[in-house]
Amino acid sequence: MITNRPPPGKGPFWGRFGAGAESAILAGVNAPLQPLRIGSLTIDFPVILAALAGYSDLPYRLICRSLGAPFATTEVMIDRFLLQEGKLRKYLLRSDPADHPVGGQIMGSDPGTMAEAAVILRDLGFDVIDLNFACPVKKVVSRRRGGYMMSQPEQTLAVIRAVREAVPGYPLMLKLRKSFALGDERCEALWAIARGAFDAGVDAICLHPRAVVQMYGGEADWNLLRAFRLSFPGRTIIGSGDVRGPADALRMITETGVDGVSAARGAIGNPWFFRQVRELAAGLPVSAPSLAEQRAVMERHYALTTAQYGERKGTFQMRHFGISYGRVHPHPKQIRMAFVAVRNAADWKAVLDAHYS
Repeated sequence: MITNRPPPGKGPFWGRFGAGAESAILAGVNAPLQPLRIGSLTIDFPVILAALAGYSDLPYRLICRSLGAPFATTEVMIDRFLLQEGKLRKYLLRSDPADHPVGGQIMGSDPGTMAEAAVILRDLGFDVIDLNFACPVKKVVSRRRGGYMMSQPEQTLAVIRAVREAVPGYPLMLKLRKSFALGDERCEALWAIARGAFDAGVDAICLHPRAVVQMYGGEADWNLLRAFRLSFPGRTIIGSGDVRGPADALRMITETGVDGVSAARGAIGNPWFFRQVRELAAGLPVSAPSLAEQRAVMERHYALTTAQYGERKGTFQMRHFGISYGRVHPHPKQIRMAFVAVRNAADWKAVLDAHYS
């Protein structure tokens, strides 16, 4: 039985690794990690930043890249919004020369609209087009997008084929879930979509092995990841789910055989995740960020965010990031309460002065 929990006594962030933890994990790594390939794109390291609603905007993508993330994906974008000129479209499509390679993630249910949105992403220079059929958020599912599509395999395949026809030869990947319903142990929709997608020319599939209705509860089924990997030899399979720390990313590759790992919640508030997983993979000591380094990164993040959104909106955006950054601080509860009270730039600086001196 594959287990995918941190060793006893270890928290979700291994910046405080116990003695011998690195060697215990690395004992299972039999060969150097290989680059991740998505169609014609080669990514030098196989642990990437997932699409994270409310988090993987351009400023945070740039922060993660500066700390070792080799690839990132935008927040998920609704297809029809990309077809409408305006401020929302400009916000969703913001990028930067340093933000490459980057995937543009879209979701929708209409083949024609999804195909048009994919063409827009291609023409704007996104390196990968990523179709999201996995989002479990109730508002998304109720509008028959995202994870809802796991209950509609034929419609999902119609979307995939339309997109592939619209952007032939362009790197194309999917995000799928184990199933829609919790009791669907045969996962028939998953297998049907995956087989049809690869037949249609999809280059990679990222699988989160939970049912849509589970959202993020329970335990991700890494046994399914391993079976999925074995069922599609020669195809690019990326794993997601319960990657809470850098060591989990390496264990997922070792235990399931996936080609790459998409780091989601484990990378929220811990952009050092990517530096740490590279250190682990290289057999080096894992470097936990000092308070001075944490402050420097947060100051740069604040500057990038306020430059993009303006001071008022940017400060409120950074408030929830600050709460997340507190997870790697020695006193996370104090940090959480301090950032909850932030209302302006002066409040932000006061928190840093008080807790990150």
